[in-house]
Amino acid sequence: MDKQKKFKVLLVDDEDIFREATARQLKVRGFTVLTADGGEAALELVQSDPPDVVLLDQEMPGMHGTETFVAIKELNPLIEVIMLTGNTSVDNALELMKLGTFDYLMKPVNIDELLYKIEDAHARKQLNERRQRSNTAPS
Repeated sequence: MDKQKKFKVLLVDDEDIFREATARQLKVRGFTVLTADGGEAALELVQSDPPDVVLLDQEMPGMHGTETFVAIKELNPLIEVIMLTGNTSVDNALELMKLGTFDYLMKPVNIDELLYKIEDAHARKQLNERRQRSNTAPS
């Protein structure tokens, strides 16, 4: 990947080792990385320092990943969310995709696949931002 200025990624996961290791891998590749250990902390960051893309664990104590996802989209519909999980059903993944998650990845996630999905999610966010600007531009 090139060394151009990357965008901001919020990584939300209650597993400290996974969160810290993944954040380190993303930072090395030039991303600005925010981290949160749960849904409530994630929502505070979405409000105070909005990311471009959120990597969100599905299974967390307290505020569940699905609940957190819905709240993120209510706060900022343009943020793209990639769900991460260690165990899920196809039905659950399909339901989240219908709700508007960008993608759904199984943990442990391959870093190259994750980077590709993050770049893709950011491209979709930029496209949606341009569409929103052109729809609100005075004629």
